[in-house]
Amino acid sequence: MSTTTPPVVSSRSSPASEPTVPSQTVSVVIPTLNEAGNLPYVLNTIPDWVDEIILVDGRSTDDTERIARLLHPDVVVVHEMTKGKGAALKAGFAKARGDFVVCLDADGSMDGAKLGEFRDALSAGADYVKGSRFAPGGGSADITRFRRFGDAGICWLMKMFFGVSYSDATYGYFAIRRDRVKDLNIDSNGFEVETLINIRAQKAKMKISEVPCFEADRIHGSSNLHALKDGIRIGRTIVREALKGARSGR
Repeated sequence: MSTTTPPVVSSRSSPASEPTVPSQTVSVVIPTLNEAGNLPYVLNTIPDWVDEIILVDGRSTDDTERIARLLHPDVVVVHEMTKGKGAALKAGFAKARGDFVVCLDADGSMDGAKLGEFRDALSAGADYVKGSRFAPGGGSADITRFRRFGDAGICWLMKMFFGVSYSDATYGYFAIRRDRVKDLNIDSNGFEVETLINIRAQKAKMKISEVPCFEADRIHGSSNLHALKDGIRIGRTIVREALKGARSGR
């Protein structure tokens, strides 16, 4: 089993209105499913210097698309018919044209003002930047004890099988250089995609960094996350990736 240096935690904070590297473009990918009530907050937290906002809509039946276009007339809307967050991220990555791609949720739990820190970490040399609720300076108003225990277990498994030390395994705020997206080879459609990306980034020998983030409560609606069911899917993903590594090693 290979070992790696633990991710460097970035605690830098640059003003959202003052980009430090204007020559590098940024695309933001936001998966949505009936998030019309949350989009006014989410989209208004995204800094003006972001070059492209891609909303990947999974067959919403509310005013998600109309609200998005009203708030950001230049928003790129992708209609993804396959269910699942993994399918939405694949569609968003395929459409993105920025040098850097940042992914965040549409439920209001993630602050777009943190985008500058993700961009700065990529500009400093990272290939993949992971948001973390449990790094120093992070936090969560939403995490339950059961989910926190499960996340810690997933982090332990990833360190044991793949030699990578993350402080948070299941938080979906992350960024990647667009020219490294192909190395992820995403072949999963569900919530387990976040764990898969963490593993594939390590296996592709990407330089990994973490940014501390605070997870707020969802503003409107209910989460599509099912802790036990999705936890089982994540466990299967880890085992599958570990077996792949064992076979390739032989």
